[in-house]
Amino acid sequence: RAFARVAEVATRATAVGTRAESNASGFGPSLRRHQRTKTSCAPRVAQLAWSGPTRSFLGSVAATAMPTRRGVRPGVSGGSHLMAGVTAPAVSGRRLGGFAVSGLRPEGGYNGVPRSAAFAAVWSNTNTRGYAKEAVNAMKVYKPTSPGQRGRITTKRDNLWKGKPFKALTKGLTKSGGRNNHGRITVFHRGGGHKRKYRMIDFQRVIRGISGVVRRIEYDPNRTTRIALVDFDHGEEGNGKVTTKYVLATDGMKGGDVISAGDDNVDIRPGNAMPLSAMPAGTLIHNIELLPGQGGRLVRAAGATATLVKKGEDGYATVKLPSGEQRLILLKCYATVGVLSNREHGNRVLGKAGAKRWLGIRPTTRGVAMNPIDHPMGGGEGRTSGGRPSCTPWGVQTKGKRTRNNKRTDVFRVARRPSGKKKK
Repeated sequence: RAFARVAEVATRATAVGTRAESNASGFGPSLRRHQRTKTSCAPRVAQLAWSGPTRSFLGSVAATAMPTRRGVRPGVSGGSHLMAGVTAPAVSGRRLGGFAVSGLRPEGGYNGVPRSAAFAAVWSNTNTRGYAKEAVNAMKVYKPTSPGQRGRITTKRDNLWKGKPFKALTKGLTKSGGRNNHGRITVFHRGGGHKRKYRMIDFQRVIRGISGVVRRIEYDPNRTTRIALVDFDHGEEGNGKVTTKYVLATDGMKGGDVISAGDDNVDIRPGNAMPLSAMPAGTLIHNIELLPGQGGRLVRAAGATATLVKKGEDGYATVKLPSGEQRLILLKCYATVGVLSNREHGNRVLGKAGAKRWLGIRPTTRGVAMNPIDHPMGGGEGRTSGGRPSCTPWGVQTKGKRTRNNKRTDVFRVARRPSGKKKK
């Protein structure tokens, strides 16, 4: 029955069959009923046969499948669900391009290709939502085993350290719940979340002139980017002493890589830190200091990077920040070369409200749902729109209004960040 539906879908998609032929096969009305109810048992492979990315590939790959309520399940062996010894006639259509579905052979596989390899090839080239697969962009798509899992997408962590963090570089982290020392809420929507340990990161790159070897890449719950555990061997001069530090991991960094920091004789390579004066214009940088020796303050989030635009004769360098703003920074300040890791962090989909609570973020109450004493947009009879442009509880507009007010540092700003459609 599943095979007949595959042939039926293929025939309809290429417009080479007629309605009489569909009814003659005995599956036409049944197929139309399933299509109306969105629970078609036709294999998902046939439904995707005319999609762009799979058009040329599916023309030469044959597959077998077991029908389920949500589509097709790959890699099934044994039982009456197999379509053994049956081959669908190749349909020569403009979009289908000779796609044929062949049965499972007794030894397993498809035309000499192992069954698992054939399905892995098909699923890696389709956008099938119902199965976890290895995506090119390092994202993990979850199976819809529950409403919360449906649509959930996270960044992959296969290459990260599975054990506990380096104990000597960790300490306890106390939650504030958004309260100050008087116990009053000063930051909304904070509270709860998973217990964390703080990893002490070396933002200053205090060990200079000595190369370090990356031991491993780890997950850090306190920041969006990954961190690297690096061993610095002081050699004979340091009596064989080895110092271990956590640093921000750059994109592509892995165990065994060598990084270093210093004022001179340091290669322009991702992970190496040096003053801005030692870098050529156009270098991609992160973890930028604002004062020499202070430690990195700017550009520390996942996938972030800034660009060294130019170096002036007055001792300042012009740096273009991720927001688009251009700022003057002292040439003596240190920065690290490269783009930070976990670049796909912005593409994740949490999938459910509980995932936000795991991160320590509480729900947000809309202003129009409050009383007039609590919010400028509150109150009114029945449901209202607020009666004014969106604003904060203190009356500050929330859509596009500039709120920067630091005249002391305005002298260091070369160009303000673009807004609206100008931002790139």
